[in-house]
Amino acid sequence: MDSPVPPNSSHPSTEPPAEPRVRRRDRHGRGMRGPVAPPQVPLSTSRADTFRDLVLDSVERLERHWPQLADIEFLVMEVPPPVSEETVPLGGSAPAEKGEPARVVVYRRPVEIRSKSRDERALLVHEVVVEQVAELLGLSPESVDPRYGQD
Repeated sequence: MDSPVPPNSSHPSTEPPAEPRVRRRDRHGRGMRGPVAPPQVPLSTSRADTFRDLVLDSVERLERHWPQLADIEFLVMEVPPPVSEETVPLGGSAPAEKGEPARVVVYRRPVEIRSKSRDERALLVHEVVVEQVAELLGLSPESVDPRYGQD
């Protein structure tokens, strides 16, 4: 007859390990913490993600009239590389070379500093994208987007 194994015994237990207990703090007797916002609200959208979405929206607007933009890689960088110019660029472009696609870069921090609201930022992002695409295609910004500079 087997005797029960005392808890401090070196024999292995046949019971499965207990599930880790999820702890939520109940500070000052105010109840358990719940979600900060409903799941449909995008709390995790960062400023960088929002900025990237502005660039993608601008590119989608232009791709309707310029299908060759599908071959261009659009990037968002925080700041431009250090240069000895007096002004800080808002964007840049590089033509395709050695198997790499042409690139358009929009610099997030300089654009954010120069714009006060989300609408103003969206307009500035679109202008930068139009200017850089025009430079790559060898056209004027007005021919890439007829509404360029009107807003």
